[in-house]
Amino acid sequence: MKRKKLVIGTRSSKLALWQANYIAACLRDQYPGIEVNLVHIVTTGDKILDVPLAKIGGKGLFTKELETAMLRGEIDLAVHSLKDMPTELPEGLLLAAITERADAGDAFISPKYGTVENLPQGAKVGTSSLRRKAQLLKYRPDLVIHDLRGNLDTRLKKLDTGDLDAILLAVAGLKRLGWQERITQVLPSEICLPAVGQGALAIEARSDDEEVLEMLAFLNHQETRLAVEAERAYLAEVEGGCQIPIGVYATVNQGVLNLEAAILSVDGVRQIRKTISGAPAEAKQLGKALAQNMLDAGGREILQELEVNQ
Repeated sequence: MKRKKLVIGTRSSKLALWQANYIAACLRDQYPGIEVNLVHIVTTGDKILDVPLAKIGGKGLFTKELETAMLRGEIDLAVHSLKDMPTELPEGLLLAAITERADAGDAFISPKYGTVENLPQGAKVGTSSLRRKAQLLKYRPDLVIHDLRGNLDTRLKKLDTGDLDAILLAVAGLKRLGWQERITQVLPSEICLPAVGQGALAIEARSDDEEVLEMLAFLNHQETRLAVEAERAYLAEVEGGCQIPIGVYATVNQGVLNLEAAILSVDGVRQIRKTISGAPAEAKQLGKALAQNMLDAGGREILQELEVNQ
């Protein structure tokens, strides 16, 4: 007998609530009559808004409190942006499903200038991501990058009321909230590779809760899962969190998995960028192999210097 009630844990931002409500609606459609409730949980990443992410830790900033509530049995599952998920999960938890990926790209938003090419010399660009900062400086070393924290609506307001010439945000989040008209350019992957898992949602649950795992299985999109498994294996191998400038993106087309990645210095001056292709069933092995190739090609030295300077 399928469970009659499910409790979803979620952060309270507009985007997190959209994501949790989307999964809740999918569950209600799949299991008519089920009761699905949302519990709002404040994470460390939500509390600390005046310090750059790189200074306060890795991806677990936005997941730890949700995971603690799950392990205590207070919630049955949690919905995350996959790009916020650490590669290692706490014992007793697993990724029960990964949804079909939306647009994985990065959005450039500049009402005045439109595109990154049109920005004047020394223009001010806001982003909280070292990955975006490094790749943007690789393309336009003259730009001045300002740290920009807060939820999507907060960041957009800072662009509208502040002295920034442009900001960078994830395309998927803007589209989910109906704010796609704010996007003035989607940065091509040649300029900016996305974060691991960007555009996909992750549903996390207890590994011993077989009934819930079975109920969530229909949400899993296999091609997306294989692609992000390659990306997450790559990230785990280079031991990179959100404080290390790494871009990585995998696709599965016609039975072939293609993975491209970049490791950069924070100033964008140095970059190691490579690709690998192979069978989707070997996703994790491909991710690890590409990581080792890039580390041996100079990526290890870049990461060691980053560690020393942090």
